[in-house]
Amino acid sequence: MSSIPGAFSSIEEVIQRFAQEKYICSRRIATVVYLASHLQKPILVEGPAGVGKTELAKVLAAALDYELIRLQCYEGLDEAKALYEWEYAKQLLYTQILKDKISEVLGAASNLKQAVERIANEDDVFFSDRFILPRPLLKAISAAHPTVLLIDEIDKSDTEFEAFLLEILSDFQVSVPELGTLRARHVPLVVLTSNNAREMSDALKRRCLHLYIDFPPVSQELEIVRLKVPGISNALSEELVSVVHRVRQIDLKKTPSISETLDWAKALTLLNASHLDESIVNDTLSTILKYEGDIRKAQDELKDYLQKQKAKGPGAAAEGDKDLLH
Repeated sequence: MSSIPGAFSSIEEVIQRFAQEKYICSRRIATVVYLASHLQKPILVEGPAGVGKTELAKVLAAALDYELIRLQCYEGLDEAKALYEWEYAKQLLYTQILKDKISEVLGAASNLKQAVERIANEDDVFFSDRFILPRPLLKAISAAHPTVLLIDEIDKSDTEFEAFLLEILSDFQVSVPELGTLRARHVPLVVLTSNNAREMSDALKRRCLHLYIDFPPVSQELEIVRLKVPGISNALSEELVSVVHRVRQIDLKKTPSISETLDWAKALTLLNASHLDESIVNDTLSTILKYEGDIRKAQDELKDYLQKQKAKGPGAAAEGDKDLLH
């Protein structure tokens, strides 16, 4: 089995190319991506919402200069919406336009049986790729150039759809009754993401390389903030990331994601904040927390912490990082 065209030559190259796309890639992530590109195996990326699972696929496509084809999964997703549909309206339009030709075909038929047989002989005209509407899976398989196929939030789909995917992920081919078996011109690099809403089957996991992405440690998230929000001061970024990590320790309905950390950083920069105090935190917590109950919990838990930081002076969050929530 040959590697995917344009695949990475080393793990270090993965890290380097991802960095060029402003994605901080750990060696563990880079290793899985490198292996997937050479073994032609899908990557099943699991982890909490908002840690960059979907972004990984986007950056992977950009790093390889591949087209990104995305299939968003949901309950009730079926083969037709994921694979292909016939454009019946277009077929009907062509039928109306070619009415005279159809009449000629039927003209020599002496009975209904012969007429049906004559029409059946013309099936190839109306059931061809001219009238097929490709959905993401068929697009990835029939693409003229290599692609990254993102199957996003696979855990939201039904188990029946997951079973249907097994043929695609095993052989990278699909069967269209009217057209036959369609094999991939280029094996797509597949990334499946899951927020663990349900357990994936063993059969699916066997076909994939597994990658779990968790919330990054303080040092890495600080690096992400400074990379994505270049105007933020060192002191404010340290305070912000420290507070976000403390908030994640609280029992919340929705834990703030990395993207929400970045939103908060951008908001504070826009407000010309130089440090975090109780007032500005309370005014902007809705940037990272989306439920009123979560906001109230965070306000209660952070109250003592922010008062201690105020007593120590601005920028003291990094030194006081070992303080625990009450």
